[in-house]
Amino acid sequence: MEEQTTTKREWLKGDKVLWSLILLISFLSIFPVYSASSNLEYIVNNGTTFGHIVKHVFFVVIGLGLIALVNIFKYEYIGKLSLFLLIVTVGAVGLASFSGEEIGGASAARWLKIPGTPITFQPSAFAFLMLIIYICRFLTKNVKENYSIEIVILRLFVPTLVVFFLVAKDNGSTGLMIMMVSLVVMALGRLSLKYILGFTAVMVGAVALYVLLALNTNVIGSNRVHTWMSRIETYQKKGDDSTEMSDTEKGKSYQTLQATAAIVHGGTFGIGPGKSALKQTLPQSVSDFIFAIIVEEYGLLGATFLMLLYLIIIIRIVMIASKIPVFFGSLLVLAMGIMIFVQLAVNIAVAVSFIPVTGQPLPLISYGGTSMLVTYFQLGIILNVSSRILTYEEEGLGKKQSIEEINDIA
Repeated sequence: MEEQTTTKREWLKGDKVLWSLILLISFLSIFPVYSASSNLEYIVNNGTTFGHIVKHVFFVVIGLGLIALVNIFKYEYIGKLSLFLLIVTVGAVGLASFSGEEIGGASAARWLKIPGTPITFQPSAFAFLMLIIYICRFLTKNVKENYSIEIVILRLFVPTLVVFFLVAKDNGSTGLMIMMVSLVVMALGRLSLKYILGFTAVMVGAVALYVLLALNTNVIGSNRVHTWMSRIETYQKKGDDSTEMSDTEKGKSYQTLQATAAIVHGGTFGIGPGKSALKQTLPQSVSDFIFAIIVEEYGLLGATFLMLLYLIIIIRIVMIASKIPVFFGSLLVLAMGIMIFVQLAVNIAVAVSFIPVTGQPLPLISYGGTSMLVTYFQLGIILNVSSRILTYEEEGLGKKQSIEEINDIA
């Protein structure tokens, strides 16, 4: 009996409330994915509804197993490997830019296929993750130092810019998220404000120059700047008289209109599980716009319940970060939480037509392998750090360790 209890504790290592929420949302995700995946079968002619739900459940199980795997290692070791893993993932992003596959009708090559298998993955998601972990470790290792401009540029800003531009040229929304999260983590990591402001100014100037060259010259070559501008213009016109919009703009606003219709159709109580009428006409209803399908089928009450679960997750993440006396652990937990929150906020904001259309999935819910595994990895790191709280308390560590202890551990 004691051995079984120990095994269970090892599997559910970390914050029990967070574990419960992860398991609950993972289970609940099966129902909207099963309903919306009929779009892939009957409209996109891609597989069967049963096949897609089996695949989704498979990735949920793999994701939960990934959390357990991450919990085996001390989170400090993940930080030590972050530079190597960042280099590997950046190389994968570069490879995808030149020889990647187009998936789901995407106009940008963002996916790599594992040789000899039908499995594809999006390396930009892993590069984003490793960049943030690397930034956390760099700031921790150098928190006691007066940064020289050379060190900051070469070891912090250059890696961030490389990942940003490699990803942004094919996926502008993800690139923007990378830059936003990186800047927030740098601020939380106590990087001097003058460096952050300077880096921001350089980044904005570089992006503005890139956009101007792409729009007015042939220097950049093939790019997606026109696509970005078109989405912004269509979003700005969404409240205008539709007769003033071109046929192309009407087509590009189709997703937003269908998502809005689904939300309105759901009302307060929803029309019932599996009964969505818009899932067949809403593109990406199983991934990017699954929140709209959830509102349609489960109503405002169901959507509120789901957002409440997410809110509790965010609160638990903040609580875990506040209890960790080690600077690296605290910063790492907050960074992972920020990544999850930003993705969540962007997905819901798109579904309710608050911002232009992007391709961001709903964490733990949307159908898709890469995004799910990255989210589970992030949560695995958070649970890994939370499992050490009791150990730190037993060792009598204060609220914050000395700089020397921080550097030794990280």
